[in-house]
Amino acid sequence: MNRTLAIALACGAALPLALAACTAAPAPQPDQSAAASPEAASSDHGSVAGATEVAEPQLQLLTVTAAGDVGLLDLLDGGERTLPTVPAPARLATDGRYVFSDSGSGVSITDSGAWTWDHGDHFHYYRADPAHLGSVTGEGPAAVTGDVLSTAGSTGVFFAGSGDAVLLDNAELSSGRVVERFRVREAPHVGIAAPLGAGALVSHLDEASGETQLRVLDAGGKPTGAMTACESPRSATSTRAGLVVLCEGGAVVAASGDLEFVSLPADAGGSPVSLSGRKGRPVLAGPGADAAGQPGTWSFDARALSWQWSPASAPLLRVSAVGDDEGHVVALDTEGRVHVGHGGKETAVTPPLLDPADLEPGAASAVTLSVDQQRAYLNAPTAGIVYEIDYADGARVARELTPALRPDFVAEVGL
Repeated sequence: MNRTLAIALACGAALPLALAACTAAPAPQPDQSAAASPEAASSDHGSVAGATEVAEPQLQLLTVTAAGDVGLLDLLDGGERTLPTVPAPARLATDGRYVFSDSGSGVSITDSGAWTWDHGDHFHYYRADPAHLGSVTGEGPAAVTGDVLSTAGSTGVFFAGSGDAVLLDNAELSSGRVVERFRVREAPHVGIAAPLGAGALVSHLDEASGETQLRVLDAGGKPTGAMTACESPRSATSTRAGLVVLCEGGAVVAASGDLEFVSLPADAGGSPVSLSGRKGRPVLAGPGADAAGQPGTWSFDARALSWQWSPASAPLLRVSAVGDDEGHVVALDTEGRVHVGHGGKETAVTPPLLDPADLEPGAASAVTLSVDQQRAYLNAPTAGIVYEIDYADGARVARELTPALRPDFVAEVGL
């Protein structure tokens, strides 16, 4: 069923959605300007046994309650289903197919059964039965970094409490098995483990000096000798232009075996807390300030190796770059309003969409702002709503989605 027909049916039938507007957006089109991933030449095009190839992205929202109940809401036809529970999560991460529920004592992995294979000049879309795959052990907050493709390459997990850096095999995940390519033990610290070629880029804390480096490990978890300094590593993201790791003072781009540090401009008022963007796209963005304390967004282009500053009218909590031709950036401020900008200027702001309780320090970490090629999604746990926002149309709230399970945590999948 195409997206237009699905939403047309939703306007005339009772579905578990509260529709604020019954408008459909066309299916995403291939990005002709982006280079294909090296692994995209694989002859299987992302297909796995039991999956069905379909004509359009199978976009869904996977919701997890504070108690660990899991639901899956189809954004095309409004259908919902309940999935196996997970341990009560402290945070959620996703690569666009798998959802990683972090309890603080390990990560549970749910396969949404919906994914996109990026072939550079075109895409393949798949649907299969969702399933709970298992878990990865470790202690403390887990930083999860997926690959550009969910059925090839690998996924990195770093546990801050135990210092375990784990590399998971994506081909095995796509077949329903949790298989570790390697596990190495680092000194406990807030760090990253991210897929890089056949191996990984892993943060290493020198306990004597207190300095942190990024080290390249081979497929067996052994250091190759390649490394670079990176203080306070966080927010590792796989893009078509290479792996991007945010550090204090700039970002490291790992591509073609090279590690390049790109410093923030001198007028930056400190580093962003995180960088985020649409899956695979080379442009990422995060909340920050300039040297004068003006709040706004720092955007990083991994292909051009450049930073761009855009001021905002309020302090920001979440920022995500769309990476489209217009350069849209979507952000959430500390009052619960969604801001949209492009071309370095703020162009639209919504009224407050979140209850003040959602923005309290202990709750705000569960609020997620995700973007795809046409929409942004923001969960409002207290109201039990996920807002679908048309950022290209003046930040219009296109739909208010009401999942059967309270959306304490949300991940957009099918990407």
